[in-house]
Amino acid sequence: MHNVAPQVDLQSAARQIMEEHGFQPDFTPAVEQQLSEILNGAGADSPLPGLRDLRSLLWSSIDNDSSRDLDQIEVAERLPDGKIKVLVGVADVDCVVPEGCPIDQHAAVEGTTVYTGVKNFSMLPEELSTGLTSLLENEDRRALIIEFVVARDGSLAQSDVYAALVRNRAQLTYSAIGRWLEGSGEAPAKVNSSPDLQAQLRLQDECAQTLKKAREARGALNIDTIEVRPLLVNEKIADLVQDQKNRATELIEDFMIAANEAVAQKLETVSSIRRVVKTPERWDRIVALAAAHGEKLPPTPDAKALNQALLRSKAADPDHFPDLSLTVIKLLGPGEYVLERPGDPEQGHFGLAVQDYTHSTAPNRRYADLVTQRLLKAMLSKETPPYSDAQLADIASVCTQREDAARKVEREMRKRIAAVAMSDRIGQTFDAIVTGVNEHGTFVRVLKPHVEGMLAQGQHGLDVGDRLRAKLIRTDVHRGYIDFARVD
Repeated sequence: MHNVAPQVDLQSAARQIMEEHGFQPDFTPAVEQQLSEILNGAGADSPLPGLRDLRSLLWSSIDNDSSRDLDQIEVAERLPDGKIKVLVGVADVDCVVPEGCPIDQHAAVEGTTVYTGVKNFSMLPEELSTGLTSLLENEDRRALIIEFVVARDGSLAQSDVYAALVRNRAQLTYSAIGRWLEGSGEAPAKVNSSPDLQAQLRLQDECAQTLKKAREARGALNIDTIEVRPLLVNEKIADLVQDQKNRATELIEDFMIAANEAVAQKLETVSSIRRVVKTPERWDRIVALAAAHGEKLPPTPDAKALNQALLRSKAADPDHFPDLSLTVIKLLGPGEYVLERPGDPEQGHFGLAVQDYTHSTAPNRRYADLVTQRLLKAMLSKETPPYSDAQLADIASVCTQREDAARKVEREMRKRIAAVAMSDRIGQTFDAIVTGVNEHGTFVRVLKPHVEGMLAQGQHGLDVGDRLRAKLIRTDVHRGYIDFARVD
């Protein structure tokens, strides 16, 4: 069956889905008024005591190709004893958005920036998150510096947090730096023209790989899900592009994990918000899943054993590994924010193999990080913490709920975007793999482009992992449905 997809305003659809999940896509008049005052030069607070001037360091950022809400920059230095000192500069959002102001009140309700693929619904006004509070290239900014020293074995030898002025010398992207670090592409012009920047990035990569190996030795899970984003041409979806993890994404991931661990340790003497993934209650299901893939896991939760099984499964069946990863993620359960008071037992992050962990490195995008930043600044200024335990517990609960809602919005939009991208390919045949069989039907994933849909015809006798040729027979862009038929 061939059909012509109706025209769909995806931005309007995104706004509607946001509202259905309790978000407020528009800023209030009070927020707009405060924003106007900020842009006219009012509202910034006084510098923190001991503010250092680190603008001369060779800072750089690495983020997505289109990102302008830059929360962190990095620089590293090899010490005489062979250890590597890393400085992560995190945008000082609180200096522009103080607690309790209209913009802060809006951010507290939203909890997070939502990325729908066709429009970003920012937690903060974009004039701030992509402007005044973003660590943009060649702009002087205030930041909190998370400094940590990495020993040769990947352990954190020491850490510190302090305030500084910084200047991003090179705004770089995951795709370009990843290809260069892996030797599959040329360095971007600003890197190619600077031997010092090349050496700096190589040092950061070396340090990140050391951190990664140490985490893996402790049992950090190798999870490899596939993410796709729309390629927009003249504001219309021309294709779907698959984002791949590479050395650059790993570099930032490992630096941020270490930085968040260092911040959690810094805050051990005060009440704060922790990011946790608890020991999985459904470990028996993970054991059964591993057994179905020929792996034997111990009867009690063991992250290291699970990671080794995942690595073997990835080597044996790389095409199906993203689907296995997604199943494991679902069985582990989502991360959540919790209050942790001094002396409370550490709940830890099972997936990262980290015992004491928080979120602190994305205050433009996540409200929990902005709250953590205020706790750090109060500590640096030797002031009373700005939040009570009850307030922190409420903030943690709201942030967890809003993050869950954001995932649902983004998932619903991915389905609609995929349906639009595939709507003019009805009748074409693709290589596919079965990703799910349940009472709702049989579901398949096309290998290229990466889209999922229901096998509406010829589904009998198939099971998860089976490969087939599938013909696209129908799309429903309003509901995000994609239907395939098995081709013999």
